[in-house]
Parts: sequence; C-alpha cells; structure tokens
Amino acid sequence: MNNISKDMARLTFTALDEKKAEDIKVIEIGDITIIADYFIIANGTNSSQVQALVDNVQQVLSKHGYEPKRIEGVRTASWILLDYGDVVVHIFSKEDRLFYDLERIWRDGKIISREQLEAK
Repeated sequence: MNNISKDMARLTFTALDEKKAEDIKVIEIGDITIIADYFIIANGTNSSQVQALVDNVQQVLSKHGYEPKRIEGVRTASWILLDYGDVVVHIFSKEDRLFYDLERIWRDGKIISREQLEAK
C-alpha cells in the first residue's frame, strides 16, 4: 500500500466520521486483489444522511486534490460507490449494507483501525 492511498483512506474515514456514519470499516485488500488498496464501507441511517456522507467525502478529498474516477448509485441513495482508484468507498443504507455484506465477501482483507491509518 502506498502513502497516497493510505492518506486518502485516512481522509475518507475522517469525512465519514464527521457526518456520523455508522460502523466505518477500512479493509486493506491490496495483498489479495489488484482492484484497489482499500475498501471503505460505512452506512447512514436514512437517504439524507447517506447523501451527506457522500457529499462530505467528495468535498474533503477534493480539497486535498483527489477526484473520483467514477461514482455510481447516486440516484438511489441506498448504495453509493465512490471509486478513487486505489481507494473505493461504499456508502450504504443500513438495509442494503446488511443485504450485500461486503465485509463477508472481503473477509480475507485486513481490517485497519483509525489508529493504524493515522500512524506514519
């Protein structure tokens, strides 16, 4: 994992936390796939909060010079994917997060704590 992707993951975690995202998980997947270095998974309690989480992640990362390569799912606000290349952010409604259970699918990845993200 490179320092740029770790920085993006740290900024994303902070942006989600600022807007009270539930159960933020950072999964390091770079050793098991070439898709990305990190998946970040969180959920909101309703569609308004999900949209606020998406907006805040985009604002914070943009302020630091990171722009998404692709965004999917904005219209439904039940699963929004923000693809930043080495970091892929999944923001769910509570129900869709339980249904899709990405943490189970990517269980071979390593869960990274906030403290590990902030360590140099």
